[in-house]
Amino acid sequence: MRGGGPMAADLRGPQGPGDLRHLPHLAEDEAEAHVRGVCFKTGPPARTGVELEWLVQRRSDPRSLIPPDRLDAVLAPVEAPGALPRGSRLTREPGGQVELSSPPAGTLAACVTAMAADLAVLRQAMDEAGYVLVGRGLDPYRDPPRILDHPRYRAMETFFDRDGPWGRTMMRRTAALQVNLDAGDDSEGVSGYRFRWRLAHRIGPVLVAAFANSPLQGGRPTGWLSTRQANWSLMDPGRTRHPRHDEDPRAAWADYALDARLLCLRPDGAGSDGAVSGPPGGTDSARPDWSAPPGLTFRDWLRGRAPGIRPPTVDDLDYHLSTLFPPIRPRGWLELRMTDAQDGDDWIVATVLTAILLDDPVAAATAHAATEALCRDGEPLPSHDVWRRAARIGPADPELGKAVRACFAAAESALARTGAPAALRQAVAGFAERYAERGRCPAHDQLDALSRV
Repeated sequence: MRGGGPMAADLRGPQGPGDLRHLPHLAEDEAEAHVRGVCFKTGPPARTGVELEWLVQRRSDPRSLIPPDRLDAVLAPVEAPGALPRGSRLTREPGGQVELSSPPAGTLAACVTAMAADLAVLRQAMDEAGYVLVGRGLDPYRDPPRILDHPRYRAMETFFDRDGPWGRTMMRRTAALQVNLDAGDDSEGVSGYRFRWRLAHRIGPVLVAAFANSPLQGGRPTGWLSTRQANWSLMDPGRTRHPRHDEDPRAAWADYALDARLLCLRPDGAGSDGAVSGPPGGTDSARPDWSAPPGLTFRDWLRGRAPGIRPPTVDDLDYHLSTLFPPIRPRGWLELRMTDAQDGDDWIVATVLTAILLDDPVAAATAHAATEALCRDGEPLPSHDVWRRAARIGPADPELGKAVRACFAAAESALARTGAPAALRQAVAGFAERYAERGRCPAHDQLDALSRV
């Protein structure tokens, strides 16, 4: 849920046509041009990054809450400069989840190797403290408080509380796996950003179904295999569902972004860390209020429909973009955000499958054909209902199960054809045998274990 990402440092470049940062405020056409310019940076697909979120539990008592100061002490050595040998960034989420974000790597194998090395350091620190990193999409037992007091998260909680409890659940109890890939070049083929944007949305429900791993809440089955994805589907649809289809993804995303409600409104002079510049005294600068007026979209703000609020700047627009959470988010690169966190080292399988299906030309064409049945009435993308079926039924759904199996087969063939490391091939093949080929996903293991108690 943070604003950066493992690709950010390498892919940030010119900030749209003419670079609008010198302007005191934005006009609507300038805002649209900026969004189109920064969110789809074109070039040959080459790099892969991954972000892994984990729940943290005590080994001796998985249902107990961990005091924030104790977690701080455990993580402090890992957060020290140079502690993570391959340069991943360690951050924390509002409910105490921890996240590792890899730097972008030039090959898929290099990405996996780097993340595995940094994850080993984090796991060792947790193990020595009597804690474990748990890869589940939703905490199956605990309902932790929000432990981060950043004004972004206070405003986020206020925003989502207006619509129901799902925002708090997302912030405090969920964990995800995110794969970051280059947007693509300007061609019309499988390496082009238009095709890759469309394909990412077509395989999205496949990834939800194949890796669903959150069937429990409060120790009981929820009726969903990915309760995390179901939770997202109940939140603000203008920021958590995919944009309408348009042959020009840049246009679709610009409209989506400007029509989304403001989640938070930073005071003039506030940085992303929440600090407010200016003389001391007069305001409670330690607890600035970033709450936005209810119902105000960014387009409304641009059009002056927020009396008493200063006009928006390009920095405000960039921050607003970081508060949008659709399953595929363009940030110059593509963030594929729909996958539940995975147990053990199954994050490798989810990372490999996602990257191969987008980056290998043959696998991409196969995946596009395999997901045709998920699209209805001539639409090029699966409907919201398909995403919900993926979260509820998983690969036991006949159409989704067929697509899951076809995508795994395409990935296995691509890995063999390109001479990928044996460990990656074996990981994908083993997961397919345990789950995809049997119409199962990791959530079924949790349900089976519960039935035996």
